[in-house]
Amino acid sequence: MSRPDLSVVVPLFNEAENLRPLAGEIAAALAPGGLDYELLFVDDGSTDASPRVLAELAAADRRVRVLRLARNSGQSAALCIGFRHARGALTATLDADLQNDPADLPGMLDALGDDCDVVCGVRARRRDSWVRRVSSRVANGVRNRLTGESITDVGCTLRVLRTEFVRELPMFTGMHRFLPTLLRMDGARIREVPVNHRPRLHGEAKYNIRNRIWRALVDLFAVRWMQKRWIDRKAVEEVREWTSRPSGSSSDSSDRASSSAASSSSGSPPSAASGA
Repeated sequence: MSRPDLSVVVPLFNEAENLRPLAGEIAAALAPGGLDYELLFVDDGSTDASPRVLAELAAADRRVRVLRLARNSGQSAALCIGFRHARGALTATLDADLQNDPADLPGMLDALGDDCDVVCGVRARRRDSWVRRVSSRVANGVRNRLTGESITDVGCTLRVLRTEFVRELPMFTGMHRFLPTLLRMDGARIREVPVNHRPRLHGEAKYNIRNRIWRALVDLFAVRWMQKRWIDRKAVEEVREWTSRPSGSSSDSSDRASSSAASSSSGSPPSAASGA
């Protein structure tokens, strides 16, 4: 089976009513560009009709792949599994709740030029409650302050990136809140673009202030610790001039012998060692 150009990774938990419309919107958004893609749904242990709907989608479209976690493990775990199984050179991520607009994907792919490795969406007009908007803004500001970052909207899951940057990325629970920072630590060049945001029509939001504030704070200090102790695996260069002819090799000795013979034949006086 040939590898697709793009892997669209969608983590989900109990989003049965949104899955068919989402698959249709992704297909409609990517069809005009003729891009060969796979749609990788990662079911984080759903307890509603999501598994049945996903099975039907996969049976009807060869581009749809379904991975299912044995138990509910969180968005970071679902993204991690999706990244590990993505076959495309490029990967896109978006939520399954239809609040991210797949119509933004072509523009984000265009923004991924030679000078950029990751394109992050910034929700221009958030369609959430004022409590969620304010708490997100405060959390984003604190996160940027402590990590030295400048990401405008880290809570937006809509992203397009080069898959090579996430294959070996360190993964842990809560990682999804710091993905741009972790990518930048690994050398990725990041660009932000405005994207559409829509209200949730079906299902329930999975995050609120109570279930994320303390976890996010603990994870923030963990990422700060990682920044101080990060080993840059890409900051290395093989110097071929040194490795091709090691010091003390036979070729070095023959070169020196040839040089001495040439000196003697040209009438140069022999060395003291030769006279002895």
